[in-house]
Amino acid sequence: MSTYTTASSTLLSTRISREMALWPLSLKIGFGIVGTIVVAGILAPVIAPYDPFFQDFTAALVPPNLEHPLGTDMLGRDIFSRVLYGIRIDMQIGFLTTYVPMIYGVALGAAAGYFGGWFDTVVMRVLDIAMAFPFLVLIIVILSILGPGVQNIYIAVFLVAWTMYARLARAEMLVERNKDYILAARALGYGSGRIIFRHALPNIVNSSIVFSMADFVLNILLVSGLSFLGLGVQPPAPEWGAMIAEGRDFIFQAWWISTLPGLVLVLAGTGLSLVGDGLAQRFGQRQQALL
Repeated sequence: MSTYTTASSTLLSTRISREMALWPLSLKIGFGIVGTIVVAGILAPVIAPYDPFFQDFTAALVPPNLEHPLGTDMLGRDIFSRVLYGIRIDMQIGFLTTYVPMIYGVALGAAAGYFGGWFDTVVMRVLDIAMAFPFLVLIIVILSILGPGVQNIYIAVFLVAWTMYARLARAEMLVERNKDYILAARALGYGSGRIIFRHALPNIVNSSIVFSMADFVLNILLVSGLSFLGLGVQPPAPEWGAMIAEGRDFIFQAWWISTLPGLVLVLAGTGLSLVGDGLAQRFGQRQQALL
């Protein structure tokens, strides 16, 4: 039993190594950046030198130094510690606001493209209505009704963020539903659910996965922007956008309060964008290999 387990582990590690060797450079760099940021967020209680909420008015507006690598804000809070804890907030919100809408957006779009008829018409009309309004404006309108806060951000994004995934999945399904393997599955008497989610979905989800990386970046920027406007995560929570907003009144006196969290935000967005570009290249390589 142990020999079989060892052999299976060796085979799995070999496959993973071969797969990683085929990764484009942008994918490796992107995963390295994003992985480092995520690990830093997970280990924030260990890495952070101070409590992110601790206020020391005797050390207010201290520029970056050895004791405070990113300086302190107007309340004497260590910016480096707050940035590390902010990873947990921004990455969690970005992940949920990206992949929860992706799940039901892809499912609705795939079902609409497969069945067609009145169901496709209803889904597309709802999608057209949702996309008729600018995304950010619609989010702000919903938040102005519900009020600021993380839970209301989730509700607002979940209501409108599924549309692009549904459109992508529907377009892919319109092509897939007439292919031989789908026709063969129908001839074998497979149910529609099995055909859509077990056979067709693995072939149409790649474009949505690639798009989700760009959407991840946009959602992090969205949360930061909403927090900057006072509609997102509320102080004193260490969220990047809220930190940038807190430092705007001190931009000439203490530039590091807004600038350094902003640079971390740019770094996270760059890493996610590289992951998206790398995934697009890798999926393209696989598609060419299949052809």
